[in-house]
Amino acid sequence: MRLTQWTDYTLRVLMYCAATEGREQPVTITEVAEGYGISRSHLMKIVQQLAAQGLLETTRGRGGGMRLMVPASAINIGAVVRATETDFNLVECFDPGTNQCRLSSHCRLKGVLWQAMQAYLAVLDGVTLQDLMAPAAAGGAAAQALLPTVALPQSGGAMHRSAPVAGLPSKAENIE
Repeated sequence: MRLTQWTDYTLRVLMYCAATEGREQPVTITEVAEGYGISRSHLMKIVQQLAAQGLLETTRGRGGGMRLMVPASAINIGAVVRATETDFNLVECFDPGTNQCRLSSHCRLKGVLWQAMQAYLAVLDGVTLQDLMAPAAAGGAAAQALLPTVALPQSGGAMHRSAPVAGLPSKAENIE
C-alpha cells in the first residue's frame, strides 16, 4: 500500500507540531511549507482539515499559527491514516461495484491482500504520534532532528539558514 501525498503531508504537519511542542510561538504554515519544500496552499487545506477534526488549534493573524489541540499520546496514527486516505481498494475485486474480474469466485488473492492490508493498519493502530516522537521526550535533540532545516531570523532582520539536519536531504542532494 502506498500513502497519498495528502496523508504524508498530514503526518508531517502533526510530527512538526509535536516536535515543537512547548515552543513559545506557534508553528506557522509557511514555516512547515518552507521547511519541507511543499505547497503552502496545499498545507492550508490539510491544516484546516486537522483543525476540523479537533487535532490542531489554529490562530489567525500576527503571532498566529497552529499547535496540537490533543496530546500527541492521544493521536493514533492508524486513525489519522484512515481519515486521510480515500481508497483502500488494493485491487479491483475489493470494490463490488466496479469488479470485472472473472476469477473473483475462485481467487484466493483477494483474501490474502485483505489480510495484508488489515495487518498494515493494525501496525499503524498500535502507534501514536507520541511514539513517533519518543526519542524527543528523552532530551529534545531527537525532536529537532525531525524538523527540516529552516531559515531563522537573526538580529538585524537578516535570514540565516541553519546547518542541515541529519536524515534530511540538503539542497545539493535535492538537485542530483
